[in-house]
Order: sequence, then structure tokens, then C-alpha cells
Amino acid sequence: MKVIIAGYGRMGQLIEQTLLAENGAGADGSTAANEVVCRIDLAADEARGIIDAAGLAGLDKNADLIIDFSNPTLTDDLLAYAGRTETPLLSGTTNLTTAQLDQIQALGEKVPVIWASNYSFGINLFRHILGEIAPVLEGWDVEVTETHHNKKVDAPSGTAKTLIQAIDPKGECELVYGREGNCGARTKKEIGVHAIRGGTMVGEHKVDFFGTDEVFEITHKMGSRQILVDGAIGAAKRLLTKEPGFYTMDDLLFG
Repeated sequence: MKVIIAGYGRMGQLIEQTLLAENGAGADGSTAANEVVCRIDLAADEARGIIDAAGLAGLDKNADLIIDFSNPTLTDDLLAYAGRTETPLLSGTTNLTTAQLDQIQALGEKVPVIWASNYSFGINLFRHILGEIAPVLEGWDVEVTETHHNKKVDAPSGTAKTLIQAIDPKGECELVYGREGNCGARTKKEIGVHAIRGGTMVGEHKVDFFGTDEVFEITHKMGSRQILVDGAIGAAKRLLTKEPGFYTMDDLLFG
């Protein structure tokens, strides 16, 4: 694959390292020839081959795919570029506005596109399972807890929001972010949401369903960002085999 990497932080750099590490002969005699043709970030850095949004505006099509783990402030420019050059897009950028998510879906009319808050296979299986069991456990109390490292700036995590959407796809429940003081008894139409920050924790997500005299709990723990990178690259390869359209991880993994 010839790839444009948008967002050259820890995720972007690890994606590049993993793509380039695939190059060479495999055990079955096959060869891979991945190439990072452009890096995009908020600030240009010519020495490191990084351009900013202004540089993107003058860039012609030169890649098979954009892999985007950047910042919402870059999203509009990336979408404009992808639409102009008809370059497929894989995005893992979180905290996007509703309008930006709508624009990503609309881009699917021209090219294959996927957006996911988390590309871990385990997390996507987690979300898939929640969609199956939440209706069965209707009426049970639900609490969602996410734990991340002390450098994470947003809360709750994008993954937690995705899990909540799987539990409550119609948005009928009230989200209660932590509890303090004389907050009253818990209602049946609420989901408790809790964010914990500390140390170097890569990521843990837990959903508890509380019934009468029993608790059903699902937990997913991440040991490293590599699982996100491997999942994203695997999804990218599947995406490039698809016709234009907006795809989800469910489509790629379970479709």
C-alpha cells in the first residue's frame, strides 16, 4: 500500500513502523511493498517530511489510502483532499462533531471509507456482543468504566462512547458522569459513566450489568497500542478490496 499518514504522534509513528516492517519476503514467498508517501500533522516539519493542512491543499493524489489518527481540526481539510483526489480513508480520530461524522459518511459515496473509535479486534467484538445482550438484559442497571494513562486529554474515551451507543442505540438513557453528594436513587433509564486516569495504563473498558442478586461483567484490557495499529492496518487492507461506501468494523469483521 502507498499510504498517507495523518497525525504523526505515537499512533502515526507506530503505524509507519509496522507498515515498513512488513516489507520484504514472507514465509510463503510473498512480498509486501508498503510505502508512506506523506505525513500530515498540525504543524509542518520539513526535516521529518511532515506537511500541514496548507501543504495538503496543494497535494495531488499519490496514495492508495489515508490512515488518519489525527485531530478534529485537520478533519475538514483531510475530507476535502480525499474527496478531491478520490482517495479512500480510514479514520480513527475521535471527538469529531456530528457534522464531521456526517461528512465522513458522505465521502463514502465516492470512495471506500471507514471510521471507528477503536480498531482493536477485541473491542469490536466487545461492542458486537453488547448489541446482542443489552436487549436481553433490559431493565438491569448499567455502568461503564474506562481507565487510561494520565496523559489522555478527553473523557470519556471515544471507545466508551461507542460501547454506550451499542448498549443504547436509540439514545433513550440519561448518561450520568460520576456521582457526588445527595444525588438520589439510581433510575432505570440511566447509564453511569466513569473515567479513571493514572500512570501508563494503555486502556481498559468495563461494562457492568447489575440485576437482582447477580452481576454480569465484560472487561477488555489493552496491553499496548500495537493491537490498535495491527487492527487498523488489517482493516485498511480489507477496505481497499471494497466498493465505494461507508463501512463499519462490523461490516469488515462480521459482514
